[in-house]
Amino acid sequence: MTDTAAATPNAGPLAGLKVLELGQLIAGPFAGKTLAEFGAEVIKIEPPGEGDPLRKWRLLHHGTSVWWQVQSRNKQSVVLDLRSPEGRADAARLAAEADVLIENFKPGTLEKWGLGYEALAATNPGLIMLRISGYGQTGPYRDLPGFAVVAEAMGGLRHLMGEPGRPPVRAGVSLGDTLAALHGVIGVLLALQARAKSISADAPKGRGQVVDVALYESVFNCMESLLPEYSAFGTVRQPAGSALPGIAPSNAYRCADGQVVIGGNGDSIFKRLMASIGRDDLGADHGLADNAQRAARVDELDAAITAWTLQRPVAEVVAVLQAASVPAGRIYTVADIAADPHFQARGMIAQATTPDGLTLAVPGICPKLSATPGAIRSAAPTLGQHTAQVLAALRERGART
Repeated sequence: MTDTAAATPNAGPLAGLKVLELGQLIAGPFAGKTLAEFGAEVIKIEPPGEGDPLRKWRLLHHGTSVWWQVQSRNKQSVVLDLRSPEGRADAARLAAEADVLIENFKPGTLEKWGLGYEALAATNPGLIMLRISGYGQTGPYRDLPGFAVVAEAMGGLRHLMGEPGRPPVRAGVSLGDTLAALHGVIGVLLALQARAKSISADAPKGRGQVVDVALYESVFNCMESLLPEYSAFGTVRQPAGSALPGIAPSNAYRCADGQVVIGGNGDSIFKRLMASIGRDDLGADHGLADNAQRAARVDELDAAITAWTLQRPVAEVVAVLQAASVPAGRIYTVADIAADPHFQARGMIAQATTPDGLTLAVPGICPKLSATPGAIRSAAPTLGQHTAQVLAALRERGART
């Protein structure tokens, strides 16, 4: 395990970037987490009382979610009541100094509080506001409540997940939120690039803008050929279990003691796969020379592969196929992830320590930058840990001006 909280001379490529995070739960805070890991100073605003509801989600240690230690690392926690005039005034003063503001409230909420983009940009024209919501800031659905589960359904993902003829299933994690957060980070970085190009005498920081991210659009953006296939052929892709429709052979296969996934759909890879399972006859079959031909005979190919894998344990199947340069792997549980040497060698198993001394294994930093890598510089904060410090500094700067 690597402790990426250790001191590092690299401040990160986003060092000096000031981010104000007003969001809660998953999408907005995941975007803030990503920016913070690469050096941004992220001040997280939490409501008084319980703070961000994520503090109480899933498994708790001494009353606080262990998930919190991942989602809020490298951030500062400031408690403000945005429903009060005083809290909104402090938030506006913090926004006046920020480069980026992140929010994932229902559209119109910030405007109701006097914290909409037009109001804040009047004081800080260089401000970039990332707005993440279920359906976006415009359109007929903008005011509907939207969670990741709905976004995944509307974006086309949920219909494809599951076995043919059975109800669709969910992935087990909130993909819609995470995809929206990552699209939001991309949008912020693009807006920062545009801002840098717009610097002028009357805009010394450049001009900011709104980054409008909808959960359902973030899911839909990852749906590959779903829409053009429908447009061209009227084809509505259906769920296919663990297979990838139209790509063959690519599936999960039963072994003597578990399951493996095998991707044998490249032309040369297919020949190596068939040789590995003792089916050179299929590898040499001119009727299986390309993917379109193999897709038409996918059931035959899956049956041949399964006949071989069923007689062998997972470890043997993976070893034989990897030795033949055929993409194959076991299906990992989190226990497998925690013990895997490659995860550890790549720094993807890091350590975090809770305020009461519990050492946790947590995900490392992704992506990897060779010269300015991300880092875990500070632990997730306790509720309001930085309120006094941040507000005192804010008021001192205000007094000087």
